[in-house]
Amino acid sequence: MSKEQSYNKTISRVEGKDLILERVFDAPHELVFKVYSESEHLENWWGPQGWKTENRRFEFKPGGVWHYCMRCTDKNQGDFYGQESWGKVVYHEIVAPEKIVYTDTFSDEHGHLNESLPGVLTTMTFVEYEGKTKLIIRGQYASVDDLQKVKDMGIVEGFSSQMDRLEDYLKQI
Repeated sequence: MSKEQSYNKTISRVEGKDLILERVFDAPHELVFKVYSESEHLENWWGPQGWKTENRRFEFKPGGVWHYCMRCTDKNQGDFYGQESWGKVVYHEIVAPEKIVYTDTFSDEHGHLNESLPGVLTTMTFVEYEGKTKLIIRGQYASVDDLQKVKDMGIVEGFSSQMDRLEDYLKQI
């Protein structure tokens, strides 16, 4: 059963243990792909509003690792201010400029996985759409419970905020 929701311009739906997120950007798919594939671009927009990303390691190739930290820099976010969220991505498949497949997990500052939080196998598809780009992200979780856990953590709202930042960034470059 799928229930579709819209957060601003981001559409989300759940299919079993998969979370599908879609957003259309007024930019060529080659450019949208590029801002996902280059470290200096990711640091400028990755993460929700009020968070700054620092890339500790970035190897955009199959088998490569992206280890990063998001820090809340917005004092208006209350208890979140100053918090860090470390992540580790391992890339599996890259088909420029159309698809990126990777595993995304929570980690610590040294890159050790946080086993208490769910990881996700993510497939990103960059589709040319009426002169724009439709980004389709399918996150496959190990279980419905894992998916619910990240939904309860605010993944859909956080992702929508992050996509707003990406949209703004694409207008700047």
